[in-house]
Amino acid sequence: MKKLITAIFLSAFLFSSQAAENYIIVDNQTGTILESKNKNAKVQIASLTKIATALVVLDWADLKKADLASLAEVPPQAAADGSVSSVGLQPGDSVSLRDLIYCALLGSDNIAAQTLANHVGAQVANPEGLPPIGNFVAHMNALARTLFMKRTLFLNPSGMDHRTDVATPYSTAEDLARLVRYAYNNAGFAFYVSQKSRQIHMLRAGVDTPFEIKNTNELLGVDGIDGVKTGRTRLAGECLIISSTRSPESEREGEKVFITPRRIHIVLLNSPSRFTEGQALVTRGWSLYNAWATQGRPTKKSTSL
Repeated sequence: MKKLITAIFLSAFLFSSQAAENYIIVDNQTGTILESKNKNAKVQIASLTKIATALVVLDWADLKKADLASLAEVPPQAAADGSVSSVGLQPGDSVSLRDLIYCALLGSDNIAAQTLANHVGAQVANPEGLPPIGNFVAHMNALARTLFMKRTLFLNPSGMDHRTDVATPYSTAEDLARLVRYAYNNAGFAFYVSQKSRQIHMLRAGVDTPFEIKNTNELLGVDGIDGVKTGRTRLAGECLIISSTRSPESEREGEKVFITPRRIHIVLLNSPSRFTEGQALVTRGWSLYNAWATQGRPTKKSTSL
């Protein structure tokens, strides 16, 4: 117990010099909040938005048994709001839905997010008769309501927040923790964000053009980290969601063996140094988790998502 207390004190000391404006550490299994700061503050979240974009696509594909290998064409309006493509996507290119998800989640590509929204938004229910991308965003907000993300507003599929003539999208650390817990119920999502790189294929003027995407999450593979997503804009600052796992714990009671998965999620918003702070929070998170587990993993509604 003394070693555990020392570890928690040390992690608190290491993190005290950091400057995170908003963060939360949660246990994936129970939703228990292990620690937080300004967890309900409404702030901009930049490309963390693309997690919701990918989930709407994956949920639609599961429901409709849609083939993610099917192609979607990059529409002319994909760059109408000033979006640029980190992988060089251009209007008229055809890319599989699967590769567009990789572009959006690994490369944080805005055009890929817009293309996904345009393609799927034209196929999901549209009671208000909205344009495809607007309809898709409505489904993103419907997902947020389903997950009790009460302080979240999505206005586009990419997370762009530079326009001054329209409202600004926002969310909170706690709401995003709800979103990422939901995301990890989808094995496909967990696989996407765990990849350090991926070769995608663009069909341009009938010619197959391969391109390798590098994951923007520099912490993959460090301290059990196997996801999730980065984001950065001038308004949002540096943002990061990371997920870290440990080997499951097993406990025998008579002839029964109980297995407890161990995974924590960290949401870090408006940081001047997201990877340094993120790694410090993972260290602190596991120290807090171990202390909580030693107490029998108590859960309370007031301190859980």
